[in-house]
Amino acid sequence: MSIFKDCDIRGVYGKELFEADGYRVGRALSTLVPSARIRVGGDVRLSTPALKARLVEGLVAGGARVEDMGTIATPMMYFAIHGGAADGGAMVTASHNPAKYNGIKFMLGDRPVTREEMDALRAIAESGDFRDGEGGVSPLDILPAYLGSLEARFGTAARGVVVVDAGNGAMSKVAPAAFRQAGYRVAELFCEPDGSFPNRTPNPAEHGQLDALRAKVIEEAADFGVAFDGDGDRAVFVDDRGEAVASERALVLFIRHLLKDGPSAVVYDQKSSSVVRRAILEMGGTPAPERSGHTFIKHRFLDLNAAVAGEVSGHFFFGELGYDDALFAGLLMGEALTRSGRRMSEALAGVVCPPITPDLRIPYAYDRQQALLDRLEAAYAGRPISKMDGVRVELEGGWLLMRKSVTAEQMTLRIEGEDRAALERIARDLAKKIPETAAALESITIPA
Repeated sequence: MSIFKDCDIRGVYGKELFEADGYRVGRALSTLVPSARIRVGGDVRLSTPALKARLVEGLVAGGARVEDMGTIATPMMYFAIHGGAADGGAMVTASHNPAKYNGIKFMLGDRPVTREEMDALRAIAESGDFRDGEGGVSPLDILPAYLGSLEARFGTAARGVVVVDAGNGAMSKVAPAAFRQAGYRVAELFCEPDGSFPNRTPNPAEHGQLDALRAKVIEEAADFGVAFDGDGDRAVFVDDRGEAVASERALVLFIRHLLKDGPSAVVYDQKSSSVVRRAILEMGGTPAPERSGHTFIKHRFLDLNAAVAGEVSGHFFFGELGYDDALFAGLLMGEALTRSGRRMSEALAGVVCPPITPDLRIPYAYDRQQALLDRLEAAYAGRPISKMDGVRVELEGGWLLMRKSVTAEQMTLRIEGEDRAALERIARDLAKKIPETAAALESITIPA
């Protein structure tokens, strides 16, 4: 597969993605945006320093004025370029992917890149038709300003106990410092930067990776725990009882906190549990489902001036920021719980997700994927269907969604039922209509 994805550049370092690619991307970016002021950072991955050095070299050769922020978390890059502080930003990271991956996220202005911009960048990078220039590079320490902004927002009042699981990623030093300055007693877990990620994968949305955090929350009698992904733009919570919290349930707490003073649009990815839509309507808000993917969610969030947006993956976007920030999400969760006077388990008691499958992966050749979606649509003719991304079918007692994977040669399937019987009925019917789904459906345990 190409290293040029819908939203970023990514691949296995040394196999799909090389230092030379960093240089070519830098040259292409400085050609696409001539004489730009670009702020650059990188995560803790072992391959990041070399890849970032070549990216900066390419930017400078094309005439860009680079401000190198060193090792940072991705939300710090968003903070650094927000409001026109720079013409754009580039972050060397593979986010939540395993250690062998790396990549480059970039932004032009305050918005994530569009597919058209990605296509233009790729065309320039592959053609080698670069603009020459005489740029330069200077260091920029963004950490004091970033921490200062969080202190100004959340204050320094004495609060409870939080366990921070940085997963040895980019939030390892930043998140404990931010929680301490906000008045928390912090118990640290995996807060030593290590790009080999020796203690768990960089993806905390895999709840099986959170056993150590769950145990630490109980041990410390903490109010909650928060786990970050590799570059610090995703957050997953553990409640005071040591239970991992589905991102949709966490989003409901944000919705209740942020919409209590007035309604707003709320953006969420279309594969989210229906508990999200219900919470938005209960608070008088406007549900705005969107296709999965950071870029798509963020564009819609900005277009609607939404108070909050969220993804199943653990991305949370906030209107007062204009972007997503997992550390801000952790601090805001603490604020919401403090003001409610309830422990997290109590706040979540009434937030119940109907039975829903995880993402089910179905290996399927690229050249046959659209035909499969067409068959699915025909099989459910007469039912309400959305083709925002793949095919989503609204059914009696639930829904199903099938979409193309953006990272592998496979389809992704998810089903929700109003109860276990409904989910099982939908799954059986789908397996009959589309036999290719049968093996994936048989491989799971239907949740109660």
